[in-house]
This record gives sequence, structure tokens and C-alpha cells, in this order.
Amino acid sequence: MNRFTANLITLNEERNLPRVLASLAGVADEIVVVDSGSTDRTREIAQAQSARVFVRPWTNYSDQRNFGAAQASCDWVLIIDADEELSPELRASLAAWKQQEAGAIAYSVARRANYLGRWIRHSGWYPDRNIRLYRRDRARYAGAVHERMLVDGPVDALDGDLLHYAYRTSAEHAEKVDNYSGLAAKQLFAAGRRQWRLALLFAPPWAFLRAYIFQQGFRDGPHGFRIARMAARYVFLKYRKLGLLARGGSLESSGQPSDQVSEQKP
Repeated sequence: MNRFTANLITLNEERNLPRVLASLAGVADEIVVVDSGSTDRTREIAQAQSARVFVRPWTNYSDQRNFGAAQASCDWVLIIDADEELSPELRASLAAWKQQEAGAIAYSVARRANYLGRWIRHSGWYPDRNIRLYRRDRARYAGAVHERMLVDGPVDALDGDLLHYAYRTSAEHAEKVDNYSGLAAKQLFAAGRRQWRLALLFAPPWAFLRAYIFQQGFRDGPHGFRIARMAARYVFLKYRKLGLLARGGSLESSGQPSDQVSEQKP
């Protein structure tokens, strides 16, 4: 029988945590929470559900996730965020997988986002399939901003969706876009990227067209238009901030946020 540890990273997630913990009950063999300094009841809620809670100062997503995996007592780790939950179909898929011989080193799942109260089926947001279940001795995360999984072996897929409660308001989405564009600009700058003017001119319109037309965001109605517009804004801000760094400026001194943000993606 396969056993897995659910690995969460948290920061002030008392509103979301009960939902995700309820979805893990009865299927996860262990829950590890890596908290980066919550000031609400996040840790208390997790401990009340028998989660093992570790407090670790924030570094980046990959470090936090790899640290959580290192604390797991199970060979297999399921990555899940506080604003997500297992769908009934995914719970059933995991339960069935636990009874079988594992045929891969890692497994991907589809993620379905609830955006401003509507489930998104297009816009480049679905199926948004990525690796979430893996053997901790054969895979690890890398990358400071948009972390990626490095896997030493075959990858398979699980049935069912991981439900993601993305944004409640447009203002919340805009704030996260601002945060992540700054982190992405820093990553580009650290990698040696200094050219930004042409990208600032051409990349935002392409981002909008890609999400709204080529990824069929128009089929998501007004929500799809908002997603495409925010995709363009993210790219615009990323290259504008890269330009500021390339000219010797500082994002912190210009009022940009620090590197610690919640695990929400733009």
C-alpha cells in the first residue's frame, strides 16, 4: 500500500485551511504544514487537525516545499496549497492509487480555478496540469518564483481535478500580479537579462491575444476578458520593473513588495 504526506506552505490562511484539511481527511496519511510566520490562527487550526506544523522563515517556494518534503515520514508527498482542495474525483483517484503498485515516480493532476465565483475552463488556466504527487527521494523543486519539479523517472497522471479558489475580487488579483511581476523581474535581472524595451512594447498585447483568443478565454465570458487583461498587465509590469532594475533602480525603494507573498499564482 502506498502512503503519502500532504505538504502545505502557509501564511495567514485561517480562512482557507479548514476547507483543504477537510478534503485531505481520510485519504492523506500525514499532513505537514510549513508556516512562514502567520499572525492569525493558521497554526492552531492545523494542529487541531493533527497536522505536524513547522515554522520556517520565508525564503522561496522551492525551499519551503523541499523543506516540508524532508520532514515527511512517508515516501510519497502530495503538494497542495491552502487555497485548494481535492475534488471527490481526485480523492477517489488517490484512494485507488494507494491500493496499487506505483507505476511512476511522479504524477500530475489537473487544476481547475474558481475565479471571482466562476469555474474557469479556458483562458490558459485549465487544465493547468502539473506534478503534485511524487517520491521525495526521486524528485525535488527548483526555482525561486515559478518553481518547477525535477523528476528522476517516469511521470504519469491522476484522474480528477484539484480545485483552486483563486481570487475573490479583482483587486486581490491585481495585488498578486503586482507582487509576482516584481519577483519575476528580479529573477530575469539575476539571470543577466538587461533588454526590456521591445518586450515592454510587444509582449503585453501578445499575452492578451494568447489568453483571450488562442487559449479561448472568450469562452469564459467577462471573466475570460479580465484574465486576459491581467495577463497583459503582468507582462507589462514585469518588463517595466526589469527596466527599472537595469537602470540601477530598486523595486523596494520604489514601493514594490518584498519577496514574501502568499502562494497564489498570477
